[in-house]
Amino acid sequence: MAAITITSGYDRAKAVKEFDESKIGVKGLSDSGIKTIPQIFIHPPQTLSDLKSSSNKTTSIPLIDLSNVASPNHRPNIINQIKQAAKTWGFFQIINHSINLSVLDSTIKAIEFFHNQPHETKSKYYKREEGRGVMYASNNDLYRTTAASWHDSLQAWMAPETPKAEELPEICRKEMIEWDLNCVGVAEVVYELLSEGLGLESGKLKELSFAESRVLVGHCYPYCPQPDLTMGITPHTDPGAITLLLQNQVPGLQVEHGGEWVDVNPVHGGIIVNIGDFLQIISNGEYKSVQHRVLANSHEKSRISIVMFLNLSKWRQDGYHGPLPELVSSEKPANYRDFTQQEFIDNFYSKGIDTKSFIDKVKIQT
Repeated sequence: MAAITITSGYDRAKAVKEFDESKIGVKGLSDSGIKTIPQIFIHPPQTLSDLKSSSNKTTSIPLIDLSNVASPNHRPNIINQIKQAAKTWGFFQIINHSINLSVLDSTIKAIEFFHNQPHETKSKYYKREEGRGVMYASNNDLYRTTAASWHDSLQAWMAPETPKAEELPEICRKEMIEWDLNCVGVAEVVYELLSEGLGLESGKLKELSFAESRVLVGHCYPYCPQPDLTMGITPHTDPGAITLLLQNQVPGLQVEHGGEWVDVNPVHGGIIVNIGDFLQIISNGEYKSVQHRVLANSHEKSRISIVMFLNLSKWRQDGYHGPLPELVSSEKPANYRDFTQQEFIDNFYSKGIDTKSFIDKVKIQT
């Protein structure tokens, strides 16, 4: 590992502000040919101590084929595969999910085209308004974290309020809109399978509006000249219900499993699904959200990932949510207390991305 040097008199707040106001992003830094990364991106030794995958190269997240999902003979087996993956891994990858391969490829290319534009062209979208609209920025938690990570993101809230078409960058507008529509269809199938895996009616999670709040994020992880000093994204769990992830063929995503970091190797045509904190809570702990991270990219080609975060849109009339009553009994008491939407939102925006901090807040101590 390269030596970590900290400059005396270093003013981190000033350096962060200067980087942010330059609107150049890490893609701009990478394209400029820098040989060393700015100090704001250097992570502490405890974060950098295990930047490797497990020695077991045959282990990976479950791969689940949905081609026979409508077949009465095959569906129970698929439900069981989804249930076991959600319980033990918190991650799985689906293939034969009904979205044409050409749509997947064109979506990845469109997001890549956006990030490959000159920073002067992209900079008109550069801002920090995380909770709504369309935003391009480097590190959405840049001002809330102690060390920045090596990625830029184009973010668009697609629902419950749909952005005006002209708000989306023209170079990837059509593909973003089409991807959102396709993700809704896939999410509804996945939610049905997850619902049935919990012993609920197939439409239960959809009925609760878990596909009606959506934010699309197109990440770019450009080449990093010192990948052993920083992260692509630090270890975290996702806050929402489920996340759908589409990625190009550049590796970097890792999932924690069995106390080790496991590489998630790209499968052409696959869509990765992972369980978020919200679904862990409402399933009363039956399904698990799991730590994952992205290593800083040492490849010449940028890693592109398109993430669709799906979450609850309609809260209960009393303004609260918590474990589903159908999943709570005297044999299986509630593991988590009910919480408000404001609690959930405040927890996310009050800090950098992290692991299960909200779950820890609402967990009932026994």
